[in-house]
Amino acid sequence: MTPELTSPRAELLSALPQPLPAERILVIRLGALGDVLRTRFAFPGLRALYPDARIDWLVEDRAAAGLAGIVGLDGVIQVPRSLLRWRRPWDGWRRLTRLVNDLRARRYDLALDFHCILKSALLAWWAGIPVRVGYDGTHAREGSQRFLTHQARVRPAHLSRFERNAGLVRYLGGQVSATAPPPLELPAEARRAVEGLPANPIVMHPGTSASTRYKRWDPARYAEVAVQLQARIGAPSLVTWGPVAGERECAEAVVERAAGAASLGPRTASLAEFLALLARARLFMGSDSGPLHLASLVGTPAVVLFGPTDPLENAPFPGVPSRILQHDVGCNPCRRGCPPLPCMAAVQVEEAVRAALELVAARTLVD
Repeated sequence: MTPELTSPRAELLSALPQPLPAERILVIRLGALGDVLRTRFAFPGLRALYPDARIDWLVEDRAAAGLAGIVGLDGVIQVPRSLLRWRRPWDGWRRLTRLVNDLRARRYDLALDFHCILKSALLAWWAGIPVRVGYDGTHAREGSQRFLTHQARVRPAHLSRFERNAGLVRYLGGQVSATAPPPLELPAEARRAVEGLPANPIVMHPGTSASTRYKRWDPARYAEVAVQLQARIGAPSLVTWGPVAGERECAEAVVERAAGAASLGPRTASLAEFLALLARARLFMGSDSGPLHLASLVGTPAVVLFGPTDPLENAPFPGVPSRILQHDVGCNPCRRGCPPLPCMAAVQVEEAVRAALELVAARTLVD
């Protein structure tokens, strides 16, 4: 098991002497889903700093579902991902112009760019937003800091995404909690949709996005964990899946091998329903992916199976109990999909079971 990881607190080499005046604010974090989810943890601090301002969020359509249930968010502006692919800039130029004109018409005073890549910075600049706040070159990429009016000097360079996002809000003068998940509004119909599922299951999510298949753990190992947890504490496992091609098949492979110790989760009609499902779980188990951060949103403890990605940068929200499993195999962290992945194979069933039992026992004591 990876030693207990604690990200250093984001330090500001300089901060604004007083909050910037603003009545209309545009938050920019375009994607992906997991990154959008981690950014929303900083939102309550921004809303508290600007209680009377209108705050909208600019996000790619593929990640817009990650904004469901945010308390205090006034509007969501979705951008088709295809619109922002610079490899074919002539394709959809008219639609891009319409988007920029729409942003101009909204007359934002302040853009807060959590993404800080070239396309996010250019959108705020093209839209004529007079005050554009983001990171300096330590955390900004692709030279995007050149298009900002204010650069937050957040240190160190190696931070959890939660702390990095919090640093930007602190730069403005706000405060961000590192212990409590942000308020979440779940529709009553979402909760009703999952009422018939087993109570307090172990939720396993073996799938990932199509582009991050290298993060997946062997379905046979998930199945063995389910078998052992059923035998030792009588805990049923519910194996969930998402809309990505191959995810359902991955979940079915776990259920098939689990010999009755696991059942297949339902198709959820919305992200809100999936959140309601996770809120019923006693534990989440999965890799570094969007569902992990959804579990953090509802306060569900997590066993996280890390392989090629950085566990400090990508750890779950620190205010929710978790166990991170990763082994140093000499070449990780990286972002490569070398088959087979020795780092994922190094995570053993026994340590996953042990971590799950520890978290379940700790939660039982609290409850």
